[in-house]
Amino acid sequence: MHIFIDNRSGVPIYEQIAERIKAAILSGEAEPDEALPSIRALARGLRISVITTKRAYDELERGGFIYTLPAKGCFVAPKNLELAREEHLRQMEAHLREVRRLAALCGTDLDGVREMLELIWAEND
Repeated sequence: MHIFIDNRSGVPIYEQIAERIKAAILSGEAEPDEALPSIRALARGLRISVITTKRAYDELERGGFIYTLPAKGCFVAPKNLELAREEHLRQMEAHLREVRRLAALCGTDLDGVREMLELIWAEND
């Protein structure tokens, strides 16, 4: 798993790390019970503070994506389908908010957006 930090994105570094690891877990790139890099090794590799890396791991653990074994490290949590579903729904909501913003910019109403979505949906049938 490769973690890329964009210092110009405006997104806090710990969030970028957490989102990349979360994406790897949800996509299956990171397997359940797979060991993650140690907090210190990841911080060293990314040239960031250990505190920043710890914050990212704490965030992932609170979300149920990883678990920690004392003196052993951090590991990918067994896949929780409900957790994955909730995360995907959260991502859909964020994209839909962006669609609403863009629709307003170009003067498209809900019916226009619905029509576009139905056309796109039909492409996959």
